[in-house]
Amino acid sequence: MTELADYFTCAEETWPAAEKVACGPFMLRHSQGGGKRVNVATVTGQANMDDIMVAEARMTDKGHRPLFSLRPGDEVLDDILASRGYAVVDRTNIFAVSAEQLAALATDPEQASMAVWEPLAIQLEFWAQAGVGADRIAVMDRADCPKTALIGRHDNSPGGTCYVGASAGIGMMHSLEILPNARRAGMGRAMTIHAAQWSLQQGASEFAVLCVDTNAPANALYEKLGMRQVGQYHYRNKEN
Repeated sequence: MTELADYFTCAEETWPAAEKVACGPFMLRHSQGGGKRVNVATVTGQANMDDIMVAEARMTDKGHRPLFSLRPGDEVLDDILASRGYAVVDRTNIFAVSAEQLAALATDPEQASMAVWEPLAIQLEFWAQAGVGADRIAVMDRADCPKTALIGRHDNSPGGTCYVGASAGIGMMHSLEILPNARRAGMGRAMTIHAAQWSLQQGASEFAVLCVDTNAPANALYEKLGMRQVGQYHYRNKEN
């Protein structure tokens, strides 16, 4: 049975930080860009105020604003950070489903996907247009796991791209971007199914995605595909 911790492990290994350093009861991650997940602290034990202040200083020394990721079970730390003026940002849902179940769904033959690694220039262009720049591509590059970049076809033209990695028996899709002319035409659905098919081929029994809860269309897509919310986490940072 897949545990919640396995999804976090998969997320770490398919979207890895450039540097991870233990700091008391915290694990600090640092990267040159790449998003919150690779520039954040998570707690690995009981943390007191002194521990928090040391972690804050270490993150500041690295040149970024202190940022903490709060997972189920981190309620005590969550309350302490709230009392120190940290605001909640990016509540994120973890959706998962049997890879075999999702991979078995039918898709339009005209919406095929091709798996390539390294990403093609046109995929890098699509991602760049959506704000997925060189720093996030660097995260994909350094992932030491089975991985691929899918390029989807819609109406005989490129329709979208995504990155997929596999770890801990789970395939996880990141950076799904659908081109404007292919939106609301089933392209996101097709590429998610194709990502599950690729994951199944890598031996993954589960397929998962991470999705901020404010992205209503994406959350609705995953729910329609039979994915269930297996967990949630959020970040806290100081506004000032």
